[in-house]
Amino acid sequence: MIPVEYYIVLSAILFAIGVAGVLIRRNALIIFMSIELMLNAANLAVVAFSSVLKTFSGQVFVFFVIAVAAAEVAVGLALIVEIFKAKHSIDVDQMSSLKG
Repeated sequence: MIPVEYYIVLSAILFAIGVAGVLIRRNALIIFMSIELMLNAANLAVVAFSSVLKTFSGQVFVFFVIAVAAAEVAVGLALIVEIFKAKHSIDVDQMSSLKG
């Protein structure tokens, strides 16, 4: 049996990588993937604590977070494709104006 501390440390490392990706990178796809990485790190921590408490409520919560993340992916990628069509770039610095 793997101790829960290992899962929490892994979750913290993944979350830190996601934060670094959001703060450092200028590419919208990389930022988008970093946000997803942070969501998955939080999900890992919730499932780890849920296993310690021997309840399924954390796992049910993670299921709903994954469903919302899937919807976010669909909307976010559609926005990125439309911005790429308009600006011919997905650089965040060039997206400061989203006027139609």
